[in-house]
Amino acid sequence: MKVQGWMFLLCGIFFAAVDLVYWFWSKEPTGTTALAISVGLALMIGYYLLFTARRIGDQPEDRKDAEISDGAGELGFFSPSSWWPLFVCLAAALMTVGFVIGWWMFLIGAFAVIMAAIGFVFQYYRGHFTH
Repeated sequence: MKVQGWMFLLCGIFFAAVDLVYWFWSKEPTGTTALAISVGLALMIGYYLLFTARRIGDQPEDRKDAEISDGAGELGFFSPSSWWPLFVCLAAALMTVGFVIGWWMFLIGAFAVIMAAIGFVFQYYRGHFTH
């Protein structure tokens, strides 16, 4: 994970340099803002990967002498089928449309996003799939 973290940090630094050159050359705010968001996202992912790598230790992809079989095994739990991502996306779409239609729809969408996110997070705490 260390290699991936450093790659994202270097991409963030590259995006920052390109963003500065783009701003001074074009003075166009939309592209500059998009590049600035790319800087923030790349640095955020790089920081998270380095923080996680420090916490969990060296992984097989961090060692030069590692074999492919060193990475075998269980990677974690992944939901076999869940409807909650669909509900979260629909609620987010409702909230986004609320910006255009009116604040009343935005508030309904925000409430739906909160409820769908709660359902998504706690889907394995009740019912058939309880651990």
